[in-house]
Amino acid sequence: MLIKGSVAINIFVGIAIIYVLWVVVKALKMQMISSILGQVIGVGAIALVIVFQQEVRRFLLLIGSKYFSQNYKIKFSRFFSLKFKAEPLLNIKSIAIAVDDMAKKKIGALIVITKKMSLDNYSHIGDELDANISSRMLESIFSKESPLHDGAVIIINNKIKSARCILPVSDRIDLPPLYGTRHRAALGMTEATDSFIIVVSEETGSISYAVNGELIYDVDIKQLSSVLEKEFNS
Repeated sequence: MLIKGSVAINIFVGIAIIYVLWVVVKALKMQMISSILGQVIGVGAIALVIVFQQEVRRFLLLIGSKYFSQNYKIKFSRFFSLKFKAEPLLNIKSIAIAVDDMAKKKIGALIVITKKMSLDNYSHIGDELDANISSRMLESIFSKESPLHDGAVIIINNKIKSARCILPVSDRIDLPPLYGTRHRAALGMTEATDSFIIVVSEETGSISYAVNGELIYDVDIKQLSSVLEKEFNS
């Protein structure tokens, strides 16, 4: 399921064919071919990790995000008598106002909201701002006249950490043609991290969001606010 729709599915089918062939020649007692294929299968585990490193990363990330929840953090803190500093609630209202205004004006935007995984490697690429979240700040960043509008904004701990950040683009081959570069970058980022990403299309003004390697296209501002509330402030 993780590699469905990506180029990696073709590699997976090729590996499966080699394995089936090895089982067949081994059953037919074709020792020379069986020995050669056996050597290939023997180093197969290392080859799989190298070839499917992005997919393995996504799998481990999904497992960790699912089972290491806030409830486990609370249990660990009680067991070790540690106190964890509460993270500030996300300023959803300001984000929603900015996204709604930019959608009406057809101003393209790409907003990355950090969850549990650190995004320092991506935020350091852009211009660091460390500014409070406000609708005017977000709209001014993505304004076409702004030198910071090209790229993504990364929000960490309810702060606009950086702007003009470069995100990895998804290599999936099953995406609809209407998905532009921003949508592909949003998908690529959620495939590599556990972040939540909001996209505003410059062509259509539609609002979308990406999370866990999936993109929900063309939602209204109420739906987006509800999802943000559930993801960050519940």
